[in-house]
Amino acid sequence: MDYSLAALKLLCGQLKNARQTSSQSAMTIDGILFQRAWLQGILVSSSEGGHFFLDDGTGVIELFLSNEFRHRDWKIGMYVMVVGAYVVRTGGDSPMIKVHKMVDLSAFPDREAMWHLEVIEAYKLFYQSSFEE
Repeated sequence: MDYSLAALKLLCGQLKNARQTSSQSAMTIDGILFQRAWLQGILVSSSEGGHFFLDDGTGVIELFLSNEFRHRDWKIGMYVMVVGAYVVRTGGDSPMIKVHKMVDLSAFPDREAMWHLEVIEAYKLFYQSSFEE
């Protein structure tokens, strides 16, 4: 994992445009390299083996929780922040996030309303200017 690449603040809907780079070690969205995605949303379902599904209003993505996070008391309906490796799977399986960090933000109701604005602001501040040059 190349930790010099930032974890991008993204919406699930944006991940549909992610493409593997030729080096196979990173992904790209509109020329922005990344390996880890930073998402926020509501846990909408779970399955056996440490898998949950996160909905941020623009799409749903599968989360794979390591043993470190599996044994915590995650509940459907929680609003969470997730940072993890974006993994494109073969064989027709949908992409997923291998979770490195997951935090329950349910106690902070304004976080959900602000998330979309944070993603837009990060794009404008850090990425948009590089495309205009």
